[in-house]
Parts: sequence; C-alpha cells; structure tokens
Amino acid sequence: MNWDMPSSSELLDIAERYRLGLSPQDVEEFRWLLGASLYSYQRVAELPDEVPAELRAEPDRPAGRAPTPEENPLGAWYWRTSIRTRHEGKLAGKKVVLKDNISLAGVPMMNGTAVLEGYVPQTDATVVRRILDAGGEIIGKAVCEHLCFSGSSFTSDTGPVRNPHNPERAAGGSSSGCAVLVATGEADMAVGGDQGGSIRIPSSWCGVTGLKPTYGLVPYTGIFPIEQTLDHTGPIARTVRDVALLLEVIAGPDGFDPRQSDALQAKAYTAALEQGIRGLRVGILREGFAWEGRSEADVDEAVRTAAHQLARAGAVVEDVSVPLHRDGVHIWNVIGSEGTLDRMIDGLGLGTGWKGYYPTDLALAYAEGLKTRANRLTDTVKLVILGAVAVRQQVPGGLYGKAQNLVRALTAAYDEVLSRYDVLVLPTTPMKATPLPGPGASRPERVMRALEMINNTAPFDLTGHPAISVPCGVSEGLPVGMMLVGRRGEDDVVLRVAHAYEQVRG
Repeated sequence: MNWDMPSSSELLDIAERYRLGLSPQDVEEFRWLLGASLYSYQRVAELPDEVPAELRAEPDRPAGRAPTPEENPLGAWYWRTSIRTRHEGKLAGKKVVLKDNISLAGVPMMNGTAVLEGYVPQTDATVVRRILDAGGEIIGKAVCEHLCFSGSSFTSDTGPVRNPHNPERAAGGSSSGCAVLVATGEADMAVGGDQGGSIRIPSSWCGVTGLKPTYGLVPYTGIFPIEQTLDHTGPIARTVRDVALLLEVIAGPDGFDPRQSDALQAKAYTAALEQGIRGLRVGILREGFAWEGRSEADVDEAVRTAAHQLARAGAVVEDVSVPLHRDGVHIWNVIGSEGTLDRMIDGLGLGTGWKGYYPTDLALAYAEGLKTRANRLTDTVKLVILGAVAVRQQVPGGLYGKAQNLVRALTAAYDEVLSRYDVLVLPTTPMKATPLPGPGASRPERVMRALEMINNTAPFDLTGHPAISVPCGVSEGLPVGMMLVGRRGEDDVVLRVAHAYEQVRG
C-alpha cells in the first residue's frame, strides 16, 4: 500500500482545526518529519492481520440465501441458512437465529443499514462458536433496526418488521426480527443485542422472554457495537428455561472483549430454576409506573397484578422507590449520543484504547459505506450526530464525562434497594406495541416512535444490572411485558423469579 504525503494546505487545515498555531514554514518542517511516521503506518499495513483461531470459521460453510417474500410475511428474516457442526451438546436439536449485527463468517451482515450492505464477515462472533460447539443449528440472520438505533421496528433499510399479534403494530426493536421469529415458532431461540432495551422491548411487544444479562457476562466479540459501556448481548426464547439454557452456553469470558471481567463466570442457570423463590423479596419499583404521556393504565395494572402473583410462589412483595430512576433515560441519552458518535460513527465501530480483537474487515467496509452512503443513515442516527456535535461545540468536553459519573450514583441507588430486595419489578415498556408509522408520517413522528418506549429499559444498560422481560398478560390483543431486575452477577436469581412467575401464570 502506498501512502500519499499530505499536502501543505491539508496540514494547515488540520493545524487550524486543532488550533495548533502553526505558520506555513512550521507546516513544511512537520511535513518533512511525517515521513518516518507514515512509513510505520505503511509497514503495519503490509503485515498480515492477526485473526484468533477461535473466531475462524470452518471451510466450505453454506452461505445460504435471502428469504422469499412468501417466507417473510412479517419482514423478520434477513438471511436464511443452516449451519451446524455438531449433533450433540446442550443445544442439540435447537434452531437458533442471530440478530443481524452478529458476525457469522461467510454470511452477509447488513446491521439494518444500506451503509453496510454487501459486507460479508470473515470471522465468527464468540457467541456463534459457542452455539455451534454446543450442537445448536444456526438457521439464519434476523432483521434488526438501522444500526440498532431504534426501539420500534420500522427503521431497517429492508423494511418494517411487523408484530405477529397485529401486523399494523411494531414488533419492537432493535432485535425486532429475533423476537418475531421466536414468537412465530420459526426459531427456538435467538441471540439479540441490548443498548437501550433492544432485547427486552421486542420481547415485551411480541410476547416472548428476553434477558439482558449482567454487563460483560456474555462476550460481545464480533458484534457491531453502539457504545462500549452500553453494549450487551443475550438470549430470547419462548420460555425462561430456554433462555437459561442458551445463557449457559454463551456466557463467560472469551479473552477478547474489554467489557468482560474474569470474575463473571457462567453458572448452571437451568439448575437454578428448580430452587424456587420462597422467602425471596420482590420490590415493585414505583417510579417505573405512571410515566406522564407514556404509560398506559392497562400495562401498569397487568404488571402490578403479575408482581403480586409472585406471593403465591412464596415471595414477599412490596413497593419500593428509586427516585433517580426517572432521570436514568436522560443520563442514557447523553451517553448514548456522545458515546455513539465516538464509537459507532467517528470510530467506525472500533474506536481505540481497548485490548481485544478488532474486526478490521468490518471497519473498512463500514468506512467505505459512510464515505459514499452516509446520506442513507436513518433519522435517529442523524439526530445523534447533529446533537452530540452541537453540544460539544458549546460545552467544552461535552457532558459525556458528567453523565458517566452520574451512572455511579444511579447504580448505587439501585444497589441500595437491591441490598434489601432480591429483584425489582416494573413494566418493560410503559405502553403496548405502538402503530407502525405510515408512509406519510413526519420526521418528528418517526423519531418519537423510534425512541418513546425506553424509559424503563435504558437505565439498566447504564448500570449493567441483569434484566429480563417476561410476558404477563394480553390487552387489546397485544402482549404486556413485566421486567425483573436483579443484582449484578445474579442472573440466576432473576431467571428463578421469572421461571416461578411462568409457573404461577401457567
């Protein structure tokens, strides 16, 4: 690869942008000095990339095909395939679908956006390798929202994903296709992603069960990120038992993901389900209900009724309060905006400053897409870019650091209540599945519809507490989801309570 020496005018522009105070003569001297630095870049470019053996796919893997319209009435499939390397293991006989931000070597990955269309990963995500090693069959990729930045299901450039209970309603996002394919029985399990509620929201609106694990429990290696401190990946299934089973397989450190800690090891989650919940304490989080302009009374009522049913399984159920919960979504907005700008846009999905595996083929494809098709970015992503840059121009350093500092206070507030209660209960979303915007919908309506449901889910992406959505009722023909939140690292307890409710519900 040949590197072009930047011109003097290009260097003057850079110096002016960073207020370096360089004269034209200064620039000429720096231009001469750049020669040695650029040779280092050239030499690194010439060296072969280092791809971990654990992420390399077996040869001759079937690529699969795009779904036909007849196979895809709800718009949930992005790609269909059949990949299985073993016939025994914990997932033998299970059909698993992947959110289309997860790398599956040899199979196209679009991440919901035309910016990345045509990209085919060269490696597997860690979760892919673990599923295949456990005997699972990966049957394809599910549509996800545009760069995963929507809680509704109309932003993907492949078209809207429709709710299986009412096709005029949203399926929830951003793991929209995953929840639909599980709900319709086309897949037994799915692996979704969650930065603001993207596993739990579609699980709630489609009437399935989805777990956002403790932050760092499941490796994010090989999955397109949004913001490193928010990124979670986890299981979706029709039953709590299948969610626990898939978590058993995909959890635990892989040595490549900076989000992970060796202290977080996988547990026997399915065995924990049998322990019951007699004597456990359940706190109904008051601030998760009655959001002005958001909450629907039937949702609040269904979740409170479901929470009190846990007493039939032996739990103690009481109301609790965490006032700062109401500000969680505002803290999330700042981190989700500025962090996304740094990592997903300027950092091309990679960023810098962390040790682990960098999928450079993805960064190259994404960089080319942004160079030629950035105008195709969805309104929610454009809003993030405009807002984050505008704030940074007015507030030196932005407010990202302050927001991250406030996360400690929010975490401590939840932890204080969770020192007295084993889980917290609140509605997964304040409302049931909302209507899909029509073709004539205004930009403000579309942006509102994309982000209006995250008030209760987003705070726990900030704090990293495990949170699961379980179906707890149906109103007006649409599912209602109840969210259970536990102590960090105690995903087994959250699953126990969810399973106990499932048994009481019948």
